[in-house]
Amino acid sequence: MVTMLSTCTLSLPVAGCLLSGDLPEPNLVVPASYDRGPKSPIAAQKALPSLDWWTKFRSRELTSLIEEARENNLDIAAAIARIVQADAQARITGAALLPLVTANGEATRTQSSRTTTKATAATLGGRGGDFITNNVQATLNASYEIDFWGKNRALLRRDEELAVASRYDREVVGLTTVVAVANAYFQVLAAQDRLKAAREDIISASRVLDLINQRVQAGTASALEVAQQAAVVDTLRASIPLLEQSLTQNRTALALLIGRSPEQVRVRGGSLASIAIPRVTPGLPSELLTQRPDIRAAEADLAAANANVYNARAQFLPSIQLTGDAGYSSAVLKVLLRPESAIYSAAASLTQPIFEGGRLFGNLDLQKGRQDELLQTYRKSVISAFVDVENALDAVRQTTLRVNLQAQVVKSSRQAFDISEERLREGTIDLVNVLQTQQTLYQAQDTLFQAQLARLQAIVSLYQALGGGWLPLPVEASNAR
Repeated sequence: MVTMLSTCTLSLPVAGCLLSGDLPEPNLVVPASYDRGPKSPIAAQKALPSLDWWTKFRSRELTSLIEEARENNLDIAAAIARIVQADAQARITGAALLPLVTANGEATRTQSSRTTTKATAATLGGRGGDFITNNVQATLNASYEIDFWGKNRALLRRDEELAVASRYDREVVGLTTVVAVANAYFQVLAAQDRLKAAREDIISASRVLDLINQRVQAGTASALEVAQQAAVVDTLRASIPLLEQSLTQNRTALALLIGRSPEQVRVRGGSLASIAIPRVTPGLPSELLTQRPDIRAAEADLAAANANVYNARAQFLPSIQLTGDAGYSSAVLKVLLRPESAIYSAAASLTQPIFEGGRLFGNLDLQKGRQDELLQTYRKSVISAFVDVENALDAVRQTTLRVNLQAQVVKSSRQAFDISEERLREGTIDLVNVLQTQQTLYQAQDTLFQAQLARLQAIVSLYQALGGGWLPLPVEASNAR
């Protein structure tokens, strides 16, 4: 009965598992080009994103902030620490492939009971022996599990793949940090532009209020018109604290991203108009599979899961353990290292699982389920990457069009306001038209700043969707920065 169970247990995994393929097919359909990108492969490769893509905005302050964040960001530092941990875990797991050798030294001195020894000797009709015995031993112990089925090698391969994944995870954190710095900096510029425009609008609205007061003194305007224009001025003044709060929040966000306290950070800023608009081409969809760090991390996680499945299958097979001891043993220290004091022992053992209550089959199903989960995660990462690029390309195109159209709105609104203010000064227009033109101008200006910010953020999102440029090979943990 035991022989039959052992034979069945051995033959099933060997025939059905270890000889079958371990790598699942992702069955991905990679498009030849992006719907909203260049259709020609040559045109798509004319301006591939560079690793230092943030320099294309031509802002020295932005470049300085990003470089500082890449050096001092705490999330990046934590990701580097995880790389060190993953490398250490791989070394720990790899130790199972090597013999375990220990050295032991032992010295004992034992005194027997004199009365017991004499009584025993008298009973046996002999004389009592020595009451004190000495024993000195020096041995080397070695044990080694033969990894005949590759069980331990599979675990090492798993941890090596997880170490690779940790490096790509670090790239993901680094890219996310760079994107966060760029977006926060652009929001600082947008807040500064909106503050500047709001203060200029207060000046122009106050100028109109002065003209209305002059008309009141001349008897051609009423107190209602004064109150209406005063409400416009007060509304503009009430918007200042909110804009200043937004400016402060984004400056402190930058301080956190570069790993410093807000009191130590000074962001000069400027204007959105001073930022260059880089031209970004997405390249080919097939190249996205190698340049997106999140895809590479998902691929490494899937490879680690494949190794776990192999290990789970190998656990059905027997394990062979070799052990040996060799050394010297003597009652007298001075003769310990003589050949006649040598001792040794050697043993080999084979352990074959027969019945473990379904634990091995359950573990195999668990690892296969985890493998399938990570396969679907990998497929989703790839498809999500294509979606991110398509959305970013469309956002860049639409926000660029919006900025151009909104600039025309601002130009026309300013012209209408200038005419209405001049006619108000001449007394040939009523206040309703003036209020309408100035409110249209103020809103158009604010909308333009938001459109400019959205365009810059769309460009940053496109760089992020493309993986932040062509990624280098995974760096070593010691050079992870």
